[in-house]
Amino acid sequence: MAGKGSGKDKQPGTRLVNAGRDPRWTTAPDTLGGVVNPPIWRASTHLYESMAALRKGRPNEDGHFYYGRRGAPTQWALAEALTELEPGAAGTLLYPSGVAAIAGVLLAVLRSGDVLLMTDNAYEPSRSMAHGLLKDCGIETRWFDPLDPAAFAAACCERTRAVLLESPGSLTMDVQDMPALAALARERNITVIFDNTWAGPLGFPALERGADITIMSLSKHIGGHADLMMGSASAEVQWYGKLRRTAQQLGHVVSPDDAALALRGIRTMGVRLERETASALAIAEWLAARPEVSRVLCPMLPGSPGHELWSRDFTGGCGLFSFVFKGGSSDARDGFIDALALFGIGFSWGGFESLATPVDPAPIRTASAWPLAGMAAEDRFGVRLSIGLEDPADLIADIEQALGAWGKA
Repeated sequence: MAGKGSGKDKQPGTRLVNAGRDPRWTTAPDTLGGVVNPPIWRASTHLYESMAALRKGRPNEDGHFYYGRRGAPTQWALAEALTELEPGAAGTLLYPSGVAAIAGVLLAVLRSGDVLLMTDNAYEPSRSMAHGLLKDCGIETRWFDPLDPAAFAAACCERTRAVLLESPGSLTMDVQDMPALAALARERNITVIFDNTWAGPLGFPALERGADITIMSLSKHIGGHADLMMGSASAEVQWYGKLRRTAQQLGHVVSPDDAALALRGIRTMGVRLERETASALAIAEWLAARPEVSRVLCPMLPGSPGHELWSRDFTGGCGLFSFVFKGGSSDARDGFIDALALFGIGFSWGGFESLATPVDPAPIRTASAWPLAGMAAEDRFGVRLSIGLEDPADLIADIEQALGAWGKA
């Protein structure tokens, strides 16, 4: 049951305002009143009125008290809100970070002897997990070129149980043909796991596009204020129960205070994404005309790699994109980043503040090359920008003055 006036048939702004505001979480017992936001329920111990109530209880059902590790109304409201935002989801699990969500999902889906296919543009911690945790569990990982469905099909074998996709890639912004890859996977009974942190459900309804399970780092767009660590996984009915059991066995839990921060972030996510996306596109267009820039990697930008697939499959964007210098050096790039005054240096995105980090994908690529096809070998020094809520004219002026530092290096 959703909040008054909400529902999956409503427009995104209405859904964001009302999702997770079930009267069960916002109305005081035995009263005619309530509150706007679900209260913060801090408790490790849940109490029963009697032994009869305890024996009658439903300790392993969603929305019922049992023990703090199983959640309480604040966490249940957030999970319910995320499920309402994800078309086709039967439920959502919460994790203490985005990486914990990836690990929890992979451990729920895979067993020793299985093969996981991973897109070659995957988030670096996902790749690290393949070399460490998954390998230690007897799970083999194979990488494939994210832009080549035939390479994905060729990498499949009888032991392949799952594929982890990410589009756009969080460094080089490669856009995959997600529906085509999902169709190939389903033909082979391969579970499709999709990291949807870049666009989120407002910009890419992953389950409707063919994913079985969709993952997000809620630290990014959902939180929106650089003060939250959390992840989520939403799934169709055939996987939700398995994910839930695995999360419980791993002891995954999030604090009610953090859940309340995430609920707060949901309410403004639509307007933040709209502003960040518009600003990012304006800055990407400006960078594309600069002589210092070899390539802008922004799928929202016409003419940029992946724009056609993005236009076909996505309904929104975000403020994260990359660009590559024309020649230069690592030291020159460092000088550019250091010269930026309005951009922090940090590994995240989706907050109200703008960030810049270097892009060096070559050492971690396994099945596809960097620089990208059509780029000169010397054009390999990239920068990733996360555009926040500052005025885009000020951000452009800041980038312009920092390009002067790059040119003098």
